[in-house]
Amino acid sequence: MSRILIVDDERNMRKILVSNLVQGEHVVTEASGVAEATAFLSANQYDAVITDQKMADGQGLDVLARVREMDPALAVVFLTAFATVELAVESMRQGAFDFITKPFQPEVVKATARRACEHTELLRENDLLKLTVNRLEGSGEIFGSSPATLAVRLMIARVAPTNATVLITGETGTGKELVARAIHKSSPRAQKPFIAVNCAAFTETLLESELFGHEKGAFTGADRIRQGLFEAAHEGTLFLDEAGEMSPATQAKLLRVLADGKILRVGATKPRDVDVRVLVATHRDLEERVRQGTFRQDLYYRLAVVPLALAPLRKRREDIPGLSELLCREVSRELKVPMRRISAAAIEKLQRYDFPGNIRELRNLIERALILSVGTEIGPDDFPLAPSEEKTEAASDGHLQWIASMPDAVNLRELLEEIEKGLIVRALKSSGGVQAEAARQLQLSRSDISYKLTKFGIKAEGE
Repeated sequence: MSRILIVDDERNMRKILVSNLVQGEHVVTEASGVAEATAFLSANQYDAVITDQKMADGQGLDVLARVREMDPALAVVFLTAFATVELAVESMRQGAFDFITKPFQPEVVKATARRACEHTELLRENDLLKLTVNRLEGSGEIFGSSPATLAVRLMIARVAPTNATVLITGETGTGKELVARAIHKSSPRAQKPFIAVNCAAFTETLLESELFGHEKGAFTGADRIRQGLFEAAHEGTLFLDEAGEMSPATQAKLLRVLADGKILRVGATKPRDVDVRVLVATHRDLEERVRQGTFRQDLYYRLAVVPLALAPLRKRREDIPGLSELLCREVSRELKVPMRRISAAAIEKLQRYDFPGNIRELRNLIERALILSVGTEIGPDDFPLAPSEEKTEAASDGHLQWIASMPDAVNLRELLEEIEKGLIVRALKSSGGVQAEAARQLQLSRSDISYKLTKFGIKAEGE
């Protein structure tokens, strides 16, 4: 049984309409004007609205505008004694479903109401189908059948419909951005922008400007107003990759956005409201950074509302066969090279490998094999993994011999600090004092090496 809202300031006209529609097995609610209709629309769901055009407190177009804001799928039928072409065109342009002229025949009202209700139902079913398909597609991008992968899929399904901030952690190459995109695609914001930014790719000043925008003249080179990524992602999702690399100033601004939904452009004095869902990823241990004092504790708790940890590929080796086949098809299509089957022996070799670069490294290996291999299938020799394995074992043996040569009693804390300090001094020397290059050699971020230089009192020439 359909629910219909009638909006008319003439009581007798409402009674006539109710009489006709109740006979058509509809449940009817009466509103005497725009204000009362707005209250009913806020509190209830209807299948159609029939509204007069001219009323004491407004017009039927005002009712239509409220419906478009609250329930875009809801069909609105106009009822008027002033059937002008201009009014018909304007109402249809703004989204009206149909138009009935007074005086009317009961059969016309019943038929129009029935079609309006069916139209509403069809649009709602279509919206539901789109949302279901998006959710299936989103979770489907997270490939694998291992317990760790299934747990990630389940978490995506739970958090996607909410606006909760999600902290995605995992080693480099585990697919953190892929998970963020899957959450967005399965969320009510799926039709709105998804914007990703790598926080480690910008200096402090540039990252702040990139995220929050800037006013003209805010700094040297700011020759025009620029919208930031938060504003660009309004009503959508902003994915902050490597968020652990943000400076304290940027952290403070991000905390404000998460707390009250307001951003302040660089050089501006008036904040702007934004509606953005924030997803965050890092391969760093943020809790350790909080202890070190390089990451704000209050921001950490804001970001880690829902923590989602991704397992490295070596912890879900059962996913490697299917993932390899999927990547092989994808890469062959992108590179426009012939598709080749990966042999069982090659798959076994891949499953024995630890993949420090995770899925990104697996894709790189498959891409290289598709380009360089000959024959109809990719064999074990097409994956040159043995040298790195032997090097790892040799290095491990060397470390064990060095440890065995040490005395039984050592101050572990002092020893580790001396080793760390020595490696940093060596890296700075080999890089000619360039901190960025030293950080790259040690696989540290710029903020990491800056913190350690201060911690150990190491003097280095700035860049």
